[in-house]
Amino acid sequence: MDTSPEYHTKYVMLNNSNSSSLRPPPQRRNIPRYHSSHHHSHGHGCLKCVCCCFCFLIILIIILASLLSVIYITLDPRMPEYNVESFEVNAFNLATDFSLYTEFAVTVKANNPNKGIAFTYGKDSSVVVAYTDSTLCSGKLPAFHQPYMNTSMIHVVLKGKSEFGSGLQEALTDNSKTGRIPLLVIVNAPVSVMVQSFPLKQVMVNVNCSLVVDNLAPNKRVRILSSSYAYAVQGVKIEV
Repeated sequence: MDTSPEYHTKYVMLNNSNSSSLRPPPQRRNIPRYHSSHHHSHGHGCLKCVCCCFCFLIILIIILASLLSVIYITLDPRMPEYNVESFEVNAFNLATDFSLYTEFAVTVKANNPNKGIAFTYGKDSSVVVAYTDSTLCSGKLPAFHQPYMNTSMIHVVLKGKSEFGSGLQEALTDNSKTGRIPLLVIVNAPVSVMVQSFPLKQVMVNVNCSLVVDNLAPNKRVRILSSSYAYAVQGVKIEV
């Protein structure tokens, strides 16, 4: 008697009144996943762009620095030179109320030693003559243009009336007896620098000139015994 082989079922159906129908889970397939490289390529592109811009900026800075160095060496820029050539006293009148009226005529020699740099002096300038921190008179420079390799004589008339107390009068009398009267000439002038034909920004130039003269008598020749100068541009002291 042939007996057929026994086959075991892979699952068992359970079905009763207290449970729902149970079915075998469907066969799962592993779906291959593809990772896109678009994000990484975009990041690398931005990094390359930043590197190119940075390299271009460095090259531009090097070129500009080299160009400025060549211009500086070629032009050899130097500070203008100023000297008080003459100092004349037209009036020096002391009133009984100790008020002092003065009128000075000052001639300043301005020398521009530069080959390719010119200077234009603006109209909003000021010139003050002081004695022991007291202002005697004031005026202003004429507006003018000074070309390359040029020496100009600037004539300035200074007038003023000030209070001149007994202390200053005594000090001035003592200085007059020794023949050495210290004065301070303060010049402030707006100056525009022009390189070849290209104008640069206007700057404020300050010149302090310490003079020692032998007298302040009206209509008498005044000798300048000594002089020293200090320069500043935009408030920054310049050593010359």
